[in-house]
Amino acid sequence: MRRDRGNTLTPVDDHPLRGEGRTDGRRPAAASRRRGWERRIVVDATVHHPIESVFPYLTDPLRWHDFAPAVEFRRQIDDGPVRVGTRWMATDRIGPFRAHFIDTLEELDEHRVVWHSSGPWNARVEYACRPSGAETRIRADYRGELGGALRWQVGWLPDWVTHHLILARDFRRLDRLLTRRARAARRWREQHGPASD
Repeated sequence: MRRDRGNTLTPVDDHPLRGEGRTDGRRPAAASRRRGWERRIVVDATVHHPIESVFPYLTDPLRWHDFAPAVEFRRQIDDGPVRVGTRWMATDRIGPFRAHFIDTLEELDEHRVVWHSSGPWNARVEYACRPSGAETRIRADYRGELGGALRWQVGWLPDWVTHHLILARDFRRLDRLLTRRARAARRWREQHGPASD
């Protein structure tokens, strides 16, 4: 049986009518359809360390490679201290492919940071953290429209692969990194006593 592609509905996660498909056979309005290269992935993660240890890693692109292996290179472009509007030259490696772009710090609050990545990612990434006892809950919201060669390099991956195999793993790696560092600091204190100021 041949499927009529003209009546295919693609729900948008945050659309107010999600789950309510049209019954008249007409195409939905353009605003309610996800375009072919748009991606939105939300990752809810728990890192078993206090927010004071976790949040600095999400606000400093020079630390991202420590827990996100796709991050190959970051260098601050703008002089001076980091502030809203500061830009970084960036290169990510996805398999054998490299993507070159600019990361810009768009918003920075007490426990929330928003980044914008230029093409080919064309993405907005928001990390919202909240303390939960000795742990940190992170909600990472990735939205963007793949451009250029990234469309055929990674655009074909289903969202669950991007979510489970790539992005969620970055937070597990961050958790392991912070655990190793906490253990090393504890061993040092046990052998040498508390650090003096």
